[in-house]
Amino acid sequence: MIRCISLFPYSFTLLSLQLFGAQPAWLMQAGGTTASLRGIGVIDGKIAWASGTEGTFLRTTDGGHTWKSGAVSGASKLDFRGLHAFDASHAILVSSGPGALSAIYETRDAGQTWSLIKTNPDPKGFFDAIAFASPDRGVVRGIVLGDPVDGEFVLLTTYDAGLTWQRLGFPALEGESAFAASNTSLVIRAPDVWIATGGKTGARVIHLESDGTHCCRAVSTPIRHDSDGAGIFSIAFSDAKHGIAVGGDYAKPRESAANIAVTMDGGATWTTPSGTPPRGYRSAVAWLPQHKLWITTGPSGSEFSRDWGRNWIPFDQGSFNAIGVGANDACWAVGANGRIAALRITP
Repeated sequence: MIRCISLFPYSFTLLSLQLFGAQPAWLMQAGGTTASLRGIGVIDGKIAWASGTEGTFLRTTDGGHTWKSGAVSGASKLDFRGLHAFDASHAILVSSGPGALSAIYETRDAGQTWSLIKTNPDPKGFFDAIAFASPDRGVVRGIVLGDPVDGEFVLLTTYDAGLTWQRLGFPALEGESAFAASNTSLVIRAPDVWIATGGKTGARVIHLESDGTHCCRAVSTPIRHDSDGAGIFSIAFSDAKHGIAVGGDYAKPRESAANIAVTMDGGATWTTPSGTPPRGYRSAVAWLPQHKLWITTGPSGSEFSRDWGRNWIPFDQGSFNAIGVGANDACWAVGANGRIAALRITP
């Protein structure tokens, strides 16, 4: 036990709290593709979707024992980094790229056919993420986030589960943008909408009013923003007050400096936790409510935290881009070269 404690800069008490509980591990699965995957949408422990480069999408209905992969017809040049899954049959994909390489597709028949429902009309536009709120009185509200065009972030909003979209905008700082790294630079936790930014003037968390049309608060964070490729890449909330933002500089994946910030007051302030940070640039962070567990991942592996992001314990060395969480803490991660894994938590 003494030798084990010496490996980590924690007290015995903290080590006990972090390690002597349920332990997470990624269980690798065969997705049947070599595409780079960044989109992941999880319904429950059986149903999940994934997406990525070359118009690729994947779907499982048996917990990942088998994945069926395919390509959206006519979309071989598209990189589907954003994904929202409604159920086993209905999903929306969002591609990321300049101009018309950003587009929105939808299927309602489990991927047998896909409909192009919107193409980015602006040559300077770039879609970053998609998120939906839980249905409210039958209204299914969703938002697609795009990089700034002419000084304003682009928001495409829908109130009919994606059938129609309305374009809105709100001001961005010069040099500020968002990242399409894991589809988690945008979060809707009704009634709140949160957007995480990057770039030399970024690393801000922007809180929009409940209708998603007006900025009511934009707060700087201590996450690094010293280059165009630095800032916040992912944000998650466990409740209305507690959230974690992660990122760094993706061009310097091994550097752990200024790669995390936490809020305990609903985003009014963001601070650097005093404990051990995650290892290197982080692409995604997620909250597992039933296990009271935070998970983060990036090129250097994955970590977990049970003390609200203060300290992080490594549990995997593999590289992943994105994490998705569904009902009953069902969780998957996806990455480059078709990497896909389900999270298993053991006592």
